[in-house]
Amino acid sequence: MIRVVVADDHPVVRGGLVALLAEADDIDVVGQAGDGEALVRLALEQRPDVVLTDLRMPGIGGAEATRRILAALETRVLILTTYETDADILAATEAGATGYLLKAAPPLEIFAGIRAAARGERAMAPSVARALAERQAQPAIALSAREREVLAHMKRGSTNAAIGQALFIGEATVKSHVQSIFAKLGVRDRTSAVAVALQRSLID
Repeated sequence: MIRVVVADDHPVVRGGLVALLAEADDIDVVGQAGDGEALVRLALEQRPDVVLTDLRMPGIGGAEATRRILAALETRVLILTTYETDADILAATEAGATGYLLKAAPPLEIFAGIRAAARGERAMAPSVARALAERQAQPAIALSAREREVLAHMKRGSTNAAIGQALFIGEATVKSHVQSIFAKLGVRDRTSAVAVALQRSLID
């Protein structure tokens, strides 16, 4: 029997998932959570084989919850969400998620994903798998040493003013570097820039 914890901040959706999983003879839902902090606590308590979680929830969210759970347990985390942007996918895979499925997937695909995750295998929605393959096939990104320094500070959540003070450069210069980083990484915001940079090993 595969022991599963389900997390989603929408009670109706969460209840629907639990009812759906009850139809599988080899899956046992041992707990439910409505936010990231509750999910971490429940996972540590129940020690499930698979955690099935939404990505965007109140509090720490699915990606951070995944990171915390995997730091403490040898379990598998399967993301089940409506979001399939590059930033979301990278955040989940960077956190260590075993799989990434979409809520629009047919029930049999969700069942198969849980079973694959329990075996330690990857379970990716076709569109997500294509996005990851395309990302990995992209040519190397050439960032300057200064841009890498700026990215490292962006990862820490520093503002442009704080980055300028730390690197002894003007705030306008920092802004110019940030815009250059966005252009090279093909992103529009700091969170996406950091996620892509981590995935491409451009920063530690």
